[in-house]
Amino acid sequence: MAHPDDAEFTCTGTLALLAAKGWAVHTATMTAGDCGSAKQPPEQISKVRRGEAADAAKLLGGSYHCLECDDIFIMYDRNTLVKAIRLIRHVKPQIVFAPSPCDYMVDHETTSRIVQTACFSAGMVNIETPGAPAFEPVPYLYYVDAFEGKDIFGKQILPDILVDISPVMSVKEQMLCCHKSQRDWLLKHHGVDRYVEFMKDMSRTRGAQIGKGFAEGFRQHLGNAFAKDNILKRELGDLVHSK
Repeated sequence: MAHPDDAEFTCTGTLALLAAKGWAVHTATMTAGDCGSAKQPPEQISKVRRGEAADAAKLLGGSYHCLECDDIFIMYDRNTLVKAIRLIRHVKPQIVFAPSPCDYMVDHETTSRIVQTACFSAGMVNIETPGAPAFEPVPYLYYVDAFEGKDIFGKQILPDILVDISPVMSVKEQMLCCHKSQRDWLLKHHGVDRYVEFMKDMSRTRGAQIGKGFAEGFRQHLGNAFAKDNILKRELGDLVHSK
């Protein structure tokens, strides 16, 4: 994801379901959230937010990684791409979740492109990432919901895969609550004083589409070189609803 807490809003219910099936979980962000405070300077809030993200990942027995880019200045450039490719090669994931290609802020959209390229090029041996060799196959890639479920013109972006996360909603909530620093920030910057409830509202909206309490929505990247079968359906069975 782009920032700490992005995953908790969009996909940690599905990660929790996968973890319960024995999958190893890694969460990663492009930035440490250095602009996520109106009071603390970048170095201080970044340290706080790295800790919060790591604490959330630990609830799934997982690990947290940060590529140490800066908020608002996530760039689709060689240096950033190499860092992302190195991380993908280090973890060797079978499934990757990325932000929606169209979202309310460019950090999310740029991260989406970077992750797509990192997955696609993870097996290209002529791209050098010392200590992290190329590997195949290309990971499965899923895009999470846009944060408001809409594009920048207010038109709905509808997922074609919905995962029933009702059995693990309490875990998703606990993970989001690890990000204590963000409640005051969102209140000041976005006028949002319903940090957890905003996440629940997102999940309820998707859940209602499949007659469940809570769900997370995804779109699968099906372009050339990417797998076409739905591994989430294979792993999570009836909890996954595809359109």
